Amino acid sequence: MRKVWGHWRTIRKHRRLVRALCFRCGYYRQGLFHDLSKYAPIEFWSGVRYFEEGRSPHFNARIQNGYSAAWLHHKGRNRHHWEYWTELEAGECIPIRMPIRYVVEMWCDRIAATKVYKGDAYRQESALRYFQDHYDDVMMHPQTKALIELLLKDSAVYGEAHCIALIRNEVKSKGYALLEEV
Repeated sequence: MRKVWGHWRTIRKHRRLVRALCFRCGYYRQGLFHDLSKYAPIEFWSGVRYFEEGRSPHFNARIQNGYSAAWLHHKGRNRHHWEYWTELEAGECIPIRMPIRYVVEMWCDRIAATKVYKGDAYRQESALRYFQDHYDDVMMHPQTKALIELLLKDSAVYGEAHCIALIRNEVKSKGYALLEEV
């Protein structure tokens, strides 16, 4: 029962943080509907089974099984994950540029997930460090990768409030054209 409540609290805390960030960025729909698939039985019960405080259950499932069925379900239903935006073309996996609203939600998700899993060890630059440590060889569209990295660097250097102002004042209106100005 401890794992059920622990996983439930983790989901609720993560969704609450993402919702607050999305609302501050002006993306209310993204905030309201973020990660609802985590309540689907395949994701929820896998999360309970592999629950460990301070660590994603997907990692534990991968260690034990070599894959995470919950992650495969999750990334295929949540557009804020870059993996959702890949397409098979002539036998080759091609990354597709993500719409801006999902890039912003991805930033909110990364900040919130890092806060949840790092707890008191979270620092302003933690989400950027995670990105830099894990995203070198991903099949993310180059412009999507450049924009999420710009947002993570901005929040690492100047803080969340500054990055949210950047999103509201520049990213929402200029989109990927902002990358040409930087």
